[in-house]
This record gives sequence, structure tokens and C-alpha cells, in this order.
Amino acid sequence: MSSNRTKRPSGQIRRSQIVTTFGPGAMLDLPNHSVLVSGLDHWSEGREEISEPRLVDKLKRLLDLPTLQLFSPPPDNDDPAAPPTGITGWQFPEWFITQDVRSKAPEAPSRSRMLVHRLALTKGKFIDVDKIKRSVVPVRFVRACRAGHIGDIDWRAFVHSSETDCRRQLWMDERGTSGDLAEVWVRCECRKERPLSDAAGFQNKALGLCDGNRPWLGPYTREGCNEPNRLLVRTASNAYFPQQLSVISLPDRDETVKLAVTTVWEYLEEVADLDQLKYERRKARVNAALDGLSDEEVFAEIQRRSGGAQEQPKSVKHAELETLIAAKEELGNDKPDGNFFARALPQAKWASPWMESIERVILVHRLREVVAQVGFTRFEAAAPDIDGELEIEVKRASLAREIRWLPAIENRGEGVFLQFSRQRIEAWERRPDVQDRGRKLLAGFDAWKSERHGTRREFPGLPYLLLHSFSHLLITTVALACGYPASSIRERIYALPGVGYGVLVHTGSSDAEGTLGGLIEVGRRIQEHVRAALELGELCSNDPVCAQHEPENPHERRFLQGAACHGCLLIAETSCEQHNDFLDRALVVPTVDNLGIEFFTPER
Repeated sequence: MSSNRTKRPSGQIRRSQIVTTFGPGAMLDLPNHSVLVSGLDHWSEGREEISEPRLVDKLKRLLDLPTLQLFSPPPDNDDPAAPPTGITGWQFPEWFITQDVRSKAPEAPSRSRMLVHRLALTKGKFIDVDKIKRSVVPVRFVRACRAGHIGDIDWRAFVHSSETDCRRQLWMDERGTSGDLAEVWVRCECRKERPLSDAAGFQNKALGLCDGNRPWLGPYTREGCNEPNRLLVRTASNAYFPQQLSVISLPDRDETVKLAVTTVWEYLEEVADLDQLKYERRKARVNAALDGLSDEEVFAEIQRRSGGAQEQPKSVKHAELETLIAAKEELGNDKPDGNFFARALPQAKWASPWMESIERVILVHRLREVVAQVGFTRFEAAAPDIDGELEIEVKRASLAREIRWLPAIENRGEGVFLQFSRQRIEAWERRPDVQDRGRKLLAGFDAWKSERHGTRREFPGLPYLLLHSFSHLLITTVALACGYPASSIRERIYALPGVGYGVLVHTGSSDAEGTLGGLIEVGRRIQEHVRAALELGELCSNDPVCAQHEPENPHERRFLQGAACHGCLLIAETSCEQHNDFLDRALVVPTVDNLGIEFFTPER
């Protein structure tokens, strides 16, 4: 068995899936059980620590913790004599329905199955009044709230519309073939019945108020909650959204300065100004230690150590963008090594008329991404902002009773970074017709926000939408040539006013030390792929409906999208950092609607 898998009762699961899909609080269907993945307090030992100081510092500030560590999920142990390892799974839900059982009542529909509780089972089977053992499967409906709390539906209270002493047999009837909630009825043999559609809707109180139940953390872990319960389908895509923070491991650009100052700190700790520093540098030992370093950067380090200057922490993407932009030009004898290795492709190799807005092409030969799970939400995802930061005040469900460490994974791979011209993007953004389009996109965002009270999501701005839409087009075209499926290629959008603009498309795997070099080869012919991406964006199979979509249209309810649909811009959500929101290809290229707001001109 692979050491990159985590044990479960009847099978295994990849460790990367624990952080990205099936983390604490997630519902998971096993071959013979349906379980709720336990919190961190119930994970076995044998975890491997993952070192990434920049990510740890971000998380400590986010969670207001003095200390924190990152660990990978516990691996499976190949030794049968070794103590068991893995992650606890609590049985959930506790209500089941029988299979292939019909009610004898003459008014019952053709598909009617008994609804039974776990305590009524004998060795996993339900024995009916005729002494026949019936197989059961977990019911697919549970209750949950926006705070992440979850529990079984009180089916007796639901069908009777109130608390009741009735203990007669419950049935779940399917009175149609569509599977719509209006055709699924819960019925009691006392002749009370109710459709599940009564429990649908965000403000519906048919399931009562949430009791703050957090069963993934173990018993006695309830907390106060006044949210109304919502109906949740266990296998629905909105049942679990892991909240993650990821960073790309970067070389410490100041490490050389720090080490040099440390070696002669006894000479420098009393230095108060540049003149005094210059005096100390006349000493042979100090001069040798600080050789090649400027007075300014040495003095900045002295001030930092002395507390005279407080270094403002940079956002996740700010630090990454500076490092990417600073990549040296590629040489013939380069030998990629370490966790991060990037080289700029000489402009002569990719210069083309349609590439005029792109300043540099960076080939990232080696890349290490560390992804940590901080918490999770249900019903609605809470994505990082455009700076890669997580909101401090977002209401997230906890992964443990007391956070001392967080689960994380390492992905190693490669990528291509395109740096865009700041001057061209800022000039494009100031155009009146572009600003008119921005107001329409903002109106769609405001309509979306009006339906989600309490959300702290902000409109990312037109440069972000431009780069984000371009990135999706590029991923679609690159996937046809690089050897990786589009769902395994990811994006990182850098839209930082005053710092720079760029798009990084990258791929990585937690199972290997690297990848096959497909993206690097694509990067060497990037001008061809950019041209193909721009041509792809001009026409959608759903045009003119797609191109003429108005974001604020209440009937289509695609408030966060302009000219974007599954026929052109939408890609796998595992690839997109904003869950396919904030897209508009009309900002990138001319469409059949001919708005004239495109960033890439037709004369390319």
C-alpha cells in the first residue's frame, strides 16, 4: 500500500484529498459505511511535519496563535504488526432507509421505503414485522447551518410539523421519477405526511433552529447557534468547502544579509547611523563578512534587529510576485535545483505583435506549493481574496477543539508566468467604455451580495477580471499541448496595483518530486498558445446569448459573470482560484457583441 494514502475502514484515500476534499467535518461514503471525518484531535500519530515559515506566520496571525505547526495527514503503515494509523470516522448519519421494501398500505406509491434509526438495526440489518432481514442504506438528507454545524433531521418532528409522542413507523416515498424534492415525501403510519420541499430554501424554518452540533469533534462539543437549519444533501457539491491558504515556497532574498550581519553582530549592534556603519566596515573582519552588500541593506537589517524598524508583512502574492519578476534571464548551463527555480525566457524567443502587452515570460522549472487547511464552510465557499489572504473575521468551522497544528500538503511541479505591463493595464482601465462595463459588472456583484447578508467578499476590480479571464483561456489551450489534463493545471492571478500584474499557470503533484516538463516546453512557445487562447475567446458556442449576458439580470442569476459560460471560460473548479466567479471574456478580446472594451486589440 502506498505511504501517500490514509487508512479508512474499508479502503484508502490519498493524503492530498484529506486537505482538499475530505477534511475534518466532511461526509464520506465508504463501501460499507457512511462517516463524518473526525477532527484533528482524533488523528493518529506518525504525521510528518511540513516546514514553510512564511505560511506558518500568516496562519498564526490569522488564528491569533502564539505557536503553530503544519503536519501532513498520517500515512498508512505497511507493517501489519505496527500500531494502526489513520483518521477516525464517526458513523453519520444515524438514520437509514430500507432497500426494496414496499408499504402494504393501498394508498402508498410504488417506491416506498422504511425510514429507521441506527438503534433499530441488528448487525447492520433491519428486521421487519415479518422477521425478514432488510438491507439498509444511509438516508441522503441531513440538516446543517452556515456555521458548519450538522446533524440528523428530526424526522418525527418534521413529518408531524411539531414535537410529537407518535412512534409509529416512518416511510420515505418517491412519488415521481425526477428526484425533485417536491416528489419526495416523508410519511408516518398515523397518516401524517409532508414533502421534503417544505424544508428547502435558506430562510425556511421547517427543520427548526440549529443546536450547534459539531459531531466531527467528538461528544460534548456543541456551541451556541441561532441559525435556522437547512436541508443538505450529503453528496451535494455545497456540503463541504475546505478553507485553504497556500503559498509558493520562495528563496529568502534577505538570507544572505542576515547571515552576514550575524557573523559580525558584536561589531554592529551599537551602530546608530550610516556614518557609524561605514566606520565599522573599515575593520578587516567586518569588511570581509559584508563584502558585496550595500550599506543601506546592512543598516536596514541592523535596524530590524534593534527594533528601530518594523518590517511590514507583505501579502502572500506580493512576495511571490516580487520573486517571480526578479528571475534572471535563462542561460544554457542552468541546472534547476532547490524548491524554487525560475528563469526569464529571452524576449527574442517569444516577441510577437499580440504579445506587446506582456513584458516578461518566466519559466518556473521547479516549484513547491504548500497548502494548509484552516477550516471549512458549508453551503457557500469562502475563497481567499485577490492578494491570496484569508479574511480574519470569516465564520469558519473549526478543525479541532483547540488548534495546535493544521493539516497541510506539499505539491511540487512547474509553471509559466506572464508579466503584464502595468502602464498598459492602467491605461486600459481608465478608458470610459471600460469603466462603463465595470459599473455593470459591479452592479451584478451588488445584486449577488444583496442575497448573502454578512458576506465580506469584495469586488476584485477590472484588472483582476481581465487577467482571470485570460488565464482560463490560456489553461484551456495549454492543456491540449502540455500533456496534463486541464483539471490538473492551476492558476495564480497577480493583480496588485503599485506592484505589478501577471498570471502564473502551474501544475504539481503531492505524489512526486516534480513533473514531466510539459509546461516548460509550452512556455518556450508561449506566443503560439497566447494567440490560440485569444482566438478561442472571440467566439463561444453559446453566442450571442453568452456575449450579450448582463451580469445584473435577475432571471439568469449569473451575477458574478459577464460574457462567460461553460462553452468558453468556465473550467474545473480545482483549477480556478475563485470558483469560476469574476469572469468576462469581453474584457480580453472582441466578441460578437462588439463592445470595443477588449484589452488585446484586433490588430494583433
